[in-house]
Amino acid sequence: MSTALITGGASGFGAEVARQLVRRGDQVVLVDVDDAGGQAVADEVGGHFLHGDVSDYDQVVATTQQAEELLGGLDMVFLNAGISTGCGMADDFDLLRYRRAMGINLDGVVYGAHAALPALQRRGGGSIVATASMAGLTGTPFDPVYGANKHAVVGLVRALGPAWAPHGVRVNAFCPGFAETKIIGDIKEVLTSSGVPIIPVDVAGRAVLQAFDSSETGQAFLLQAGREPMVYRFRGIPGPLTDDGERAQPADPSGVPTGSAEPPAT
Repeated sequence: MSTALITGGASGFGAEVARQLVRRGDQVVLVDVDDAGGQAVADEVGGHFLHGDVSDYDQVVATTQQAEELLGGLDMVFLNAGISTGCGMADDFDLLRYRRAMGINLDGVVYGAHAALPALQRRGGGSIVATASMAGLTGTPFDPVYGANKHAVVGLVRALGPAWAPHGVRVNAFCPGFAETKIIGDIKEVLTSSGVPIIPVDVAGRAVLQAFDSSETGQAFLLQAGREPMVYRFRGIPGPLTDDGERAQPADPSGVPTGSAEPPAT
């Protein structure tokens, strides 16, 4: 039996992952600002619910500690809470909406990962999955701030994966296309009328469990409708050259990115 902390657990991916984890015998603690929804899911699955705002550092630290105490330790952490922004970059820019989206979509992942690391280390290692989006892998003209949030989550995961591997902690991102959650509410009709398939939430839940159980770390698990989850392989960047045009060979690999040995194919 394993244990899991899930943020954004009152609905969508969080609620579905809780159901699937409990069905296979795991224990869960759900965190959300939606008390009624979060408690209802916790009652349904036989888990625990804690009120918590992921954009508040102190609340994230406190709820992570409470979850560890309730479950006797943490093996998995699903940093899932997220919102759309409703914030453009021209006359429709809204500072409060921008700050709220950054606080939930990015700060919540940073705070959550920071709080989770010592708990997972106390168990001898574990797995973190952060919900990003397909928007973290491609341009998102209809919501550029959301795209920026999610690109940042993917970048964070790619850095934490190798950094935390020596601690026995795997860190991956979940990058779904359009899925059956509240976040697509405003555009769902446009998507369906345009023939864009929507990912069922149970399919997304299974993909998250696959990411949890994978031996991969620092990766983005992409899920597109009708396809199996896949690790998105990023293109390499050209490595540096010396003054005489020869390929540079750093003497002491320090974790500072210098590029690939060969430039990417074109």
